[in-house]
Amino acid sequence: MAIPSVKLLGGYDFPVVGLGTWQSDNEQALEDALNAALELGYRHIDTAYVYRNEHVIGRVLKEWLTSGKIKRDDLFITTKLPMEAINPDRVEQYIKKSLESLQLDYVDLYLIHFPICTKPRKPDSKEPIETEPTDHIAVWKKMEEQVDAGRTKTIGLSNFSIAQIDRVIKNSRIKPACLQVEIHTFFPQNELVKFAQDNGLVVVAYSPLANPSINKFYAKMGLPPKELPNMLTNGIISSIAKKHNKSNAQIMLKFLLQRNIVVIPKSVTATRLKENIDLFDFTLDGDDLTALRGLDQGEPARVCDFSFAKAFVSHPEWPFPARD
Repeated sequence: MAIPSVKLLGGYDFPVVGLGTWQSDNEQALEDALNAALELGYRHIDTAYVYRNEHVIGRVLKEWLTSGKIKRDDLFITTKLPMEAINPDRVEQYIKKSLESLQLDYVDLYLIHFPICTKPRKPDSKEPIETEPTDHIAVWKKMEEQVDAGRTKTIGLSNFSIAQIDRVIKNSRIKPACLQVEIHTFFPQNELVKFAQDNGLVVVAYSPLANPSINKFYAKMGLPPKELPNMLTNGIISSIAKKHNKSNAQIMLKFLLQRNIVVIPKSVTATRLKENIDLFDFTLDGDDLTALRGLDQGEPARVCDFSFAKAFVSHPEWPFPARD
């Protein structure tokens, strides 16, 4: 099936449902999921240097492109500048690394992954994360150079605050085309979404299902589990799902789509991959939307808060509200 698109700055078609790949570190499972997703009609794939799976995505895409089953123009590939490279001297080096792993000449969207630069360290290092002074404007100018060089079609931001986005917009030659942040039914981020959309940025929701597997990540980091909002069993969402003969997950994704937010749910299961794009044969009505808006829990429902690194929270560019 063809997934509908929205227009990014520059006129590029951006499919409104993509495949998220964070925590997809089992190579065979990811390879199978990518093949299944492409067969189902997914053309938007979201990854990042820090996910350490760009090489798997590159291998699968190479097979599909070489076979002629898809053309490069059919795909929309997003990757991200990692925290250790949010320095003007490292931007070009790291996008080139990603392109090499992805086996692509360019990506469609390149995002600054987080607004704080960290000191480079070895993968899986147990050493504490250390930060560096961070100059968003200097980094953004290097991001613009990647567009000029043809390494990416568009550029954008991830996990930035309103004040940080505004600063980039006011000092940019090429405007940010996209903002990718955590958004889900319990954490709708209304003010941030409105600001971004009012300024022409397409908003993308990561963890649109509140990332039920996030505690696997925290366990790997040696951190205690988080208490998570369980939207997959929430009674209000379940009643709306029953009304439309859909799953809770489909209702949550549709809620975001009707807010003009692009979604990138992650799954490696073929049935869920299909379910996650089976969103275009129904519409949530006014009563549904009112009920779903009422589930807003605000900041306590943020799942991916990055506070696992104490150095982040004390950095001047920490983007999130302080927690008690």
